[in-house]
Amino acid sequence: MSARSYSKLGLILMGALGGVLVSLGITAMAQRGEPLPLKDLQQFANVFAAIKSSYVEPVSDQKLVGDAIRGMFSDLDPHSTYLDAEAFKEMEAITQGGFGGLGIEIGSEDGMPKVIAPIEDTPAARAGIMAGDLITHIDGKPTKGMSLNDAIKLMRGEPKTSIELTIKRQGRDKPVLVTIVRDLIKVRSVRGKILDNGMAYVRIAQFQERTVEDLARQLTTFANATPQPKGLILDLRNDPGGLLDGAIGVSSVFLDPNTLVVSTKGRIPSANREYFSRPVTAMNSGFNGSGVSKAAEWAKKVPMVVLVNMGSASASEIVAGALQDHKRAKILGNRTFGKGSVQSVLPLSEDTGIKITTALYYTPSGRSIQVTGVEPDIVVDDTPGGNLFRLPREADLQRHLANGRPAGAGQGATGAGGASSSGAGSEAGAKRGQDADTLGTDNDSPVVEAKLFEFGGPDDFQLQQAVNFLQGKPVRRNDPALIAQNRQQAQDQQQARAGSASADSAEKKSPLKPADSGAVERFRITPEGVVPVK
Repeated sequence: MSARSYSKLGLILMGALGGVLVSLGITAMAQRGEPLPLKDLQQFANVFAAIKSSYVEPVSDQKLVGDAIRGMFSDLDPHSTYLDAEAFKEMEAITQGGFGGLGIEIGSEDGMPKVIAPIEDTPAARAGIMAGDLITHIDGKPTKGMSLNDAIKLMRGEPKTSIELTIKRQGRDKPVLVTIVRDLIKVRSVRGKILDNGMAYVRIAQFQERTVEDLARQLTTFANATPQPKGLILDLRNDPGGLLDGAIGVSSVFLDPNTLVVSTKGRIPSANREYFSRPVTAMNSGFNGSGVSKAAEWAKKVPMVVLVNMGSASASEIVAGALQDHKRAKILGNRTFGKGSVQSVLPLSEDTGIKITTALYYTPSGRSIQVTGVEPDIVVDDTPGGNLFRLPREADLQRHLANGRPAGAGQGATGAGGASSSGAGSEAGAKRGQDADTLGTDNDSPVVEAKLFEFGGPDDFQLQQAVNFLQGKPVRRNDPALIAQNRQQAQDQQQARAGSASADSAEKKSPLKPADSGAVERFRITPEGVVPVK
């Protein structure tokens, strides 16, 4: 192709690219006195043309443009991304509470996906998948070293399609092969019950479109119970967040109207906003004499504890921070994830878009939760023997934004953050909250190989301590005897491994004892084969 042809193609691409940029509303740059960088865009068009005409294999326009857009996000924070058709559809499915899949909550262990728990009444539960199962293969493909996101993508799919999982199960010598037919999984955002001790327990697994309505219905059931519960435990552990509107709605259930819930601060004026609590219409039935519904009055006055851990992120942290700042509830558990940035989704077409960080969240008292998270009022380990979960925090993500301001405004983004022996993470200069009723520091309990437990189940140690607090009983951070036992076991295992390694090293390095010359057999390689030397 001639230089003139390149020039014509470049001009055509420039016109097309300019039209795309205008259609996306990027002309806001011009409003701030920042014209489009036409020279750089011309260079982009020239590169596009060169690849289209000269690359060894043909590349479609869609792939080139998609890869170019992804490249623009490669050096931004980890929550800004290009949403292709698949990712855009998946995001909509998650926020609306449904997707095609198996129905399991998974984590990672030894570089492979591990089942945390099967979801009730789903294909996985009906197929006999059990908590603790290690998924070694998905449709014959090894999962060792596979990212959790890639494993999830392989397991999700269209309803009525089948998938084969190879399971390594404790107590079984041979792998277990399980064939599961995918179905539409409707994630149940809110679950609740009245505990045997008379306390109300409600868990939010994720903030979705129906979360506030479902929570209001559950709390109305509690308020109308006889006898009425004397305390409420809101469980936000391992809740990754979701819709901001859901976080504001959930906070509104427990706060008086027109109370500040969260504020956002960003680079452009439209990113600087304050969000206040509002009446929850789903709780406006059964008014009492004061004009307030029985359920709404109970929800705003009942003594309350919020459970959080290192898996509580984003919308979960907004709710916990608001209730903590307004002294509406005590926060119990471990420091939260620290995802305090705001993402705006901008559609590019009917099935694609971009998710871009535009601001940071601040609690009502002005605290930024970015990186540092929400500090519990009462620090309690996952189990009596120490912390169980090994989820990464915001500080562990590459290119994460710094606390209180975007990276680059006086300091660069940091890399992977440090982690303490408890798995709770550490951040320089971050002060750890400590309740007077708890003992020890963040580093005094190890991460343990503990038995997985069900949130809200009989073995839920943090829930037991929340009940103790509401009943005025002593709250334990952990069991010191079990902590000491776990430490000793860890030390014994470390010494055993060290001894084994030393023995192997000594065995490898020990010189061979010289044998008597008469006992040495010698061989020669010949065309006829190996023959002894006489």
